[in-house]
Amino acid sequence: MSKFKQILLYLCIAVIALGAGSFFRSLLSDIYQTELTSEESQQGAKAILEASLPDLQGDDQAVSQWLGKVMVVNFWATWCTPCREEIPEFIEAQNKYGDQGLIFVGIAIDQPDKVKMFSQEFGINYPVLIGSFNTWSLLEAAGNRMSALPYTVVLNRSGEIVDTYLGRVNLKKLEKLVEPLLKQQPAPEQPAQS
Repeated sequence: MSKFKQILLYLCIAVIALGAGSFFRSLLSDIYQTELTSEESQQGAKAILEASLPDLQGDDQAVSQWLGKVMVVNFWATWCTPCREEIPEFIEAQNKYGDQGLIFVGIAIDQPDKVKMFSQEFGINYPVLIGSFNTWSLLEAAGNRMSALPYTVVLNRSGEIVDTYLGRVNLKKLEKLVEPLLKQQPAPEQPAQS
């Protein structure tokens, strides 16, 4: 076999392997994407909204301060390739929908200095909080059975989980979910029962 034919064969094998890898990755993402029960959804939303984590300056920030907005809470790390791929799209979406009441909240499970450097390098335009290894319990409460990153949780203006994504988020799919939520108003608070 000539050198050219060998190179062509190797290229074909590489393309097939890459395609198969992408197919199985998306398949596994769908398999491990679990539907939350109503109770799990309520518990997950409560856990996220009760979280208070340091921002890039080290000041604690309560996630609940953004209640009333459509929140896209993204758990990520600087070493996570799919995380690095989706963040520029999140920046774009924050620019596009921020004035309409959308807020991305990045929760990085990583070293603070790396997160700060990464955030500056990418020009992240939404709040970035620093999680620790204890933050994995927050991921699990929000439905991440695989304890994998990235993991994204979408909450409506009332603080209810609408959807979750394990793996890289497709921006077009996210926009289709978020646009109608931006038109909704938060549910009125129920009076306390005596």
